[in-house]
Amino acid sequence: MLIDPADPSRTLIELSDLDGEDELVKRYGEPLRRIVTWAREYLCNPHPDLGRKGAVCPYAQTALDRGTFYLAVCQGEPTVLDISRVLAGYRDWFQRLAAPPGVAPQFRTILVLFPDLPDARAAAVVDAAQLELKSAYVEAGLMIGEFHPGPPPKSGLWNPDFLPLNSPVPLLAIRQMVASDFPFLQEVPSHVRAYLERFGDRPPAPLREAIAAARRIPDEPPTREVLT
Repeated sequence: MLIDPADPSRTLIELSDLDGEDELVKRYGEPLRRIVTWAREYLCNPHPDLGRKGAVCPYAQTALDRGTFYLAVCQGEPTVLDISRVLAGYRDWFQRLAAPPGVAPQFRTILVLFPDLPDARAAAVVDAAQLELKSAYVEAGLMIGEFHPGPPPKSGLWNPDFLPLNSPVPLLAIRQMVASDFPFLQEVPSHVRAYLERFGDRPPAPLREAIAAARRIPDEPPTREVLT
């Protein structure tokens, strides 16, 4: 288990910890293991409704294999404000985490679980928290995604009828922004600017036309967000 040097109350659970005797792991072992199983069986595999080849998440398998798939638990029934405060800490810690030698930044992830949130509240609270947090994460070069049994009403990039963010336990996932993330950011001018600061000089070939068009659009409020 990793302990944040900046705040010893903030911890990250590694896969090897799931067989240990830590009180947090013992208390929440069932939802933690459910999420690891979900990651292996869902995120790491193709899906017939995805609309493209490859795994649902192209980074999860490597993160699991290389020990950079971290779990955290937010206990109790947090409000959106509670979650915003908790996730601000994990955002800062994520930026300080050192990846093992040979592991690229995009293969690190933190999944913060909310196992005590009742189903009746989970969707609204997690969705609202993600919306509240996203801009600060994007400005830091990170992405934050919401997952819950709802599932979140965000359609896939390649199949608008597919809702890919379904998970058995409510959670927010943190990862590094990558060059292929532009479709998730293109509708908010500040998000576009954050993306261009990092990838504007080397956009992926399939996205060059859309990125060039975004450079010419004046600041406007967002209208819709899509997920891959």
